[in-house]
Amino acid sequence: MQPLVYRRLPLAERRRLATLTLERVGLGARMDHLPNQLSGGQRQRVAVARALVGEPAILLADEPTGNLDSATTVEIMALFDQLHDSGQTIVIVTHEPEIAEHCQRVVRLRDGLVEYDRRNDRTDNRHDNRP
Repeated sequence: MQPLVYRRLPLAERRRLATLTLERVGLGARMDHLPNQLSGGQRQRVAVARALVGEPAILLADEPTGNLDSATTVEIMALFDQLHDSGQTIVIVTHEPEIAEHCQRVVRLRDGLVEYDRRNDRTDNRHDNRP
């Protein structure tokens, strides 16, 4: 709910929006848990929910799977797929080629310059248990 405090929304509205957003990322049943009671993947989902609660036009994700194991990485990328499929624009910054290949478009930078900018055929690499 913290990002909504800065918008000066009433507590009831902040709570309603936070609940909806936690449900959207699959954490509705865990909303009363403390951070130390959540797994790494659940904590990452909370971070995504915190970013989404303000309904941004673009979600910026800087190394969203950097500290996660491979199974949790698959979960987070599946969440990003769901968000993208619902119309959310997502920009992911990553050093992991597997994560970049999962994305619809890949822009590779080297020494501050665009090395390439290409579209991916995501039908080959979505929902197949790898990032």
